[in-house]
Amino acid sequence: MGWIILAIAVFTEICWALSLKWAATVGTWQASAVPVTLSFVNMALLAFAMREISAGTAYAIWTGLGAVGVIIGGILLFGEKVSAVQVGFMALIVIGVVGTKLFSAG
Repeated sequence: MGWIILAIAVFTEICWALSLKWAATVGTWQASAVPVTLSFVNMALLAFAMREISAGTAYAIWTGLGAVGVIIGGILLFGEKVSAVQVGFMALIVIGVVGTKLFSAG
């Protein structure tokens, strides 16, 4: 169950980071409430996942997949550009996350 919760936490992390950019473009207090709310949900989910997964493993996967997800979301939602070199380094992050999962104790 910890891995499912961690996957939801990763998704929430991506939504949180993208909502920061969105809230900055909208500029209302209601829009600013979205990333604040997602931040609390995000941290709670990560904490619940860490009940079953080691802190280092959970955090590495959460930050790695979150970063790659935000880059992809930025491309899709905001038309941000990435270079081929950046895509290569994103692939290395994903390889690191897969290795972290495969060789984790839990």
